[in-house]
Amino acid sequence: MYEQILYDVEDPVATVTLNRPAQLNAWTNRMAAEVKHAMAAAEADPRVVAIVLTGAGRGFCAGADMNQLQSIIEGERSLAMPAELAANPGDPGMDSFRGTYTYLMSIRKPVVAAINGACAGMAVPIACCADLRFASDAAVFTTAFSRRGLIAEWGLAWLLPRLVGPAHALDLLFSARRIDAVEAERIGLVNRVLPGAELAKHVRAWAEDVAANCSPASLRVMKSQVWRNLTDALGDAERESVRLMLESFDRPDFREGVTSFLEKRPPKFPRI
Repeated sequence: MYEQILYDVEDPVATVTLNRPAQLNAWTNRMAAEVKHAMAAAEADPRVVAIVLTGAGRGFCAGADMNQLQSIIEGERSLAMPAELAANPGDPGMDSFRGTYTYLMSIRKPVVAAINGACAGMAVPIACCADLRFASDAAVFTTAFSRRGLIAEWGLAWLLPRLVGPAHALDLLFSARRIDAVEAERIGLVNRVLPGAELAKHVRAWAEDVAANCSPASLRVMKSQVWRNLTDALGDAERESVRLMLESFDRPDFREGVTSFLEKRPPKFPRI
């Protein structure tokens, strides 16, 4: 049913690949609906511990499709999605993180962006909504918005300063200059830069290590904590963490984590 993405599950990873390589995976409404539908499928699949979002060919995503931008100039403002792709993934308790693309932060499993090439325009906030970002050494980034008469779209004015700080964020937004992967890593926009040929292998190895050694239930709770606590006072966040810690004592994952450590064996945590 997918026309503009590829979706593949190979335990413990679901890979969502933007698949318009001739257009550098330029983003369309159809692509948005397909990605969201695939994210919902991955979230519900117990084989999946982590979800990887990447691009086919030499680009991650060049931003909005130019034909779609032209139609906006001509008066088209619809963001309607195909009905057959309707999906509503994410934690209902994270209402503030369930926007058009910020829903990625509410997905109850880690979402990793594997940025294999150009990441421009609206692709930047989408990548920033992932929990981690690993980049190819060939990747380049530009917000682009100020050069198109636009603004910091899709929550980027909230996301970017929290990742790189206000000064770097405003530099990237004001100038819309291109930065390479090395600078992106230096300022904290990406977690790590890898040779292009090693990117997919590294991301999978990260996910396999997490799947082999970490509790999926713990990952789910910690992801929610980190994103939600960005808007909470420290005291509120600390009190919540105590409550969640006490709740974790009653879960089988806690028993298994301690027992496996004492028995010097790999843990066997249940999938979610």
